Amino acid sequence: MCGRFTITVPYSDLLIRYYIDEDTNINYVPSYNAAPMQYIPSVVRGKNGNRIGVLRWGLVPSWAKDDKGGSKMINARSETLTEKPSFKRLIASRRCIIPADGFYEWQQRGMSKQPFRITLKDESLFSFAGLYDIWTNQEGNKLATCTIITTEPNSLMADIHNRMPVILHKENEAEWVDRDNKDVPALLKLLRPYEADKMRAYPVSSAVGNVRNNSVELLEDTTPTDID
Repeated sequence: MCGRFTITVPYSDLLIRYYIDEDTNINYVPSYNAAPMQYIPSVVRGKNGNRIGVLRWGLVPSWAKDDKGGSKMINARSETLTEKPSFKRLIASRRCIIPADGFYEWQQRGMSKQPFRITLKDESLFSFAGLYDIWTNQEGNKLATCTIITTEPNSLMADIHNRMPVILHKENEAEWVDRDNKDVPALLKLLRPYEADKMRAYPVSSAVGNVRNNSVELLEDTTPTDID
């Protein structure tokens, strides 16, 4: 599962990283605790190149009767994408990238849970594989939503949780968002665990469990230090 993440880089870094030529002015604000049902930065492929916008996290299928089920579909399991009605048509037509520089997961420790922040070792920006859809209400108002794809854990994540978000390799990002790419079997092969030796995990404050908390202090490593 992936239920919280961070995206703290300057907006200009997003434009450079994803080759965004057209600035759509999404009122971007760094987030230290991005949570479901919030609007999050997302990248899709437009007619003239990559575009950046915002999608509400929690997928509402275009055929849904209402938008109430979004909070239940924040993640999509890679192994069953082609089986689930909400996702199977999107894998061929509505794929997106969700930029992040870290994500949180909780490790069960007896009767309590310890939150961890997981990043790349170089702390660089990376890309979650996502799907999106557009739902329209009876008044014709459109709601664009997304889900983050998850896969089995790598050896680092296995000690913390039994799932992890799919992090795309940089060289595969263009293939993932290519609107003309309908090769579902090839796309599914991209949805694999990221290499554990390129990632790190460290404990953080339990304050991250409250969605109201969204400050840089949440990123701090709470590993106890030895005192001589």
